[in-house]
Amino acid sequence: MGFLDKLERKYGRYTIRDLMKYIVILNFAVYLIANIVYPEGHLRSWLILSPRHVMSGQVWRLFTFVLIPPATSTLWILFTLYFYYMIGSSLEEEWGSFKFNIYYLTGIVGTILAAFITGGVTTAVYLNMSLFLAFAYFYPNYQVMVFFIIPMKIKYLALVDVLLLLSSFFSGNLTDKVVIIAALGNFFLFFGKDIFSRVKTRKKVTTNRRNFKNNSPKVIYIYRCTICGATEKSHPNMEFRYCSKCEGHHAYCTDHLFNHEHIKEE
Repeated sequence: MGFLDKLERKYGRYTIRDLMKYIVILNFAVYLIANIVYPEGHLRSWLILSPRHVMSGQVWRLFTFVLIPPATSTLWILFTLYFYYMIGSSLEEEWGSFKFNIYYLTGIVGTILAAFITGGVTTAVYLNMSLFLAFAYFYPNYQVMVFFIIPMKIKYLALVDVLLLLSSFFSGNLTDKVVIIAALGNFFLFFGKDIFSRVKTRKKVTTNRRNFKNNSPKVIYIYRCTICGATEKSHPNMEFRYCSKCEGHHAYCTDHLFNHEHIKEE
């Protein structure tokens, strides 16, 4: 029994089922409040993860940073939140509620540690990107409509996701760098063993194919045309003869038996 299975047997009763549904609903609620009650953007500043403010007593920031929605239009926020819900519910169905809870909680803890190590402020944007990578790993051929027009498999969007993470890593501040490492670390913590196993298996298959090809029995033939290289194996309907005027044993197909330069051995 694996480590997570042992944890589930002991703490499974604390599992939050349909976790992503609640996260998405709260994200949308924050979006509405931020645009209706606090249009100046003050609400976000009260929810963002800021170690300095947490240490001063604003401990709610340890959770509320995952409730900050992307800054975008209403139509796009609806699409984004639906996409988050679809990803989260799919992962929960694949893993089970407990393991999905652990994955999300590990991402939260990693983000919090990264923020406290660097002292910078951050949101859950990279945590959500790690959810996307997990979904793409399970369903690489799942197809979405980019901009509602262009069909694209999720594995290619995941590649774009990785490129964006790398771009943010090299262009962002220290907090961004450490948070990205935490997000990717969360992904590899859950998938690293399986990825390594797949790479090892593919390498073994490639090696076996190469060995089989190298060790496969060679084609045995009796006659081989000295001119064109045809054999009775490659041309079963062709007749072959040895030339009496060539020195040595040189066979020819009927096309070249009377149409070749005789060989004289020195």
